[in-house]
Amino acid sequence: MEFSLGQIAELIGGKVEGDNTLKVRRLDKIQEGLPGGISFLSNEKYESFIYETKATAVIVSENFEPNKPLSTTLIRVKNAYEGFTTLLEAYAMLVQSSKSGIEEPSFFDETSSIGANYYRGAFSYVGKNCIIGSSVKIYPNAFIGNNVKIGNNTVIHAGVKIYDNTQIGENCEFHPGAVIGGDGFGFAPLPDGSFKKIPQLGNVVIEDNVSIGTNTTVDCATMGSTLIKKGAKIDNLVQIAHNVIIGENTVIAAQTGISGSTEIGKNCMIAGKAGIVGHIKIADNTTVGANTGVSKNITKSGQTLFGYVGYDIKDFLKSYSLFKKLPELLDRIKELEKKP
Repeated sequence: MEFSLGQIAELIGGKVEGDNTLKVRRLDKIQEGLPGGISFLSNEKYESFIYETKATAVIVSENFEPNKPLSTTLIRVKNAYEGFTTLLEAYAMLVQSSKSGIEEPSFFDETSSIGANYYRGAFSYVGKNCIIGSSVKIYPNAFIGNNVKIGNNTVIHAGVKIYDNTQIGENCEFHPGAVIGGDGFGFAPLPDGSFKKIPQLGNVVIEDNVSIGTNTTVDCATMGSTLIKKGAKIDNLVQIAHNVIIGENTVIAAQTGISGSTEIGKNCMIAGKAGIVGHIKIADNTTVGANTGVSKNITKSGQTLFGYVGYDIKDFLKSYSLFKKLPELLDRIKELEKKP
């Protein structure tokens, strides 16, 4: 697929400095740009590459001022990163929309329904009494159980498993290997030291515009629903346990684990490898740093937590500055103890 720079500028709300009839057919990294490719510059530490790149065009922010001659054509936008993201989104939609129809073999139960403009890949499975919207893409080897609802324009990538009674909104995306609605980790201890499984009878509800990363797991509720609210973005290899609630527009990075019945507010940012215990609440706009453990309610909005167990970052930094001085302080104590 080829597009003119004029078409791209119109899509991302930009202005071409140069020949707007030039064509591009590929998205390139700026340091690897070649003729026919388009890239972007948003981080100043990559600026040197814009003077060397062979890409046909580079998207830059309005305030970018080159200090050397350029061999590439610029497309100026208000924010280069946002502009390139818009371009990536449009490209992804074009690629996905090219898929349509049914690849065989696949299974779709006669009691289920699906809207127009769908795609069902080979070896995909759709169970009983499912209601699937329009323009939904179900890639090969995906499994959808019974009584599942999926909204319009949702993409189910290869190997995703969506278990019974799950409800999914519109414009969601599930990356390969994600498992939605598997059993929560519920076991009752018995007097002899063994454990008895507690049936997990609830479901998972995922609202609109949610992204779930590769090999992430979202467990069904013991009773009621595990809930991921609209706009949440969840990275790869994240574990979300039964009856958890994730607030609107919260983002969660890879290898984070969230224990059962915890409620996370809206607009939170949780970095990689964070660990959050069960049955607590985390206030809106909270940031949880990488490798941070959260073991109690966070009631104050807007805090940044860091350390294990996590506490306010200002207190942590004060403590850490003292921690670094401990060897020196220990030596001084030993010297003082030697004096009569």
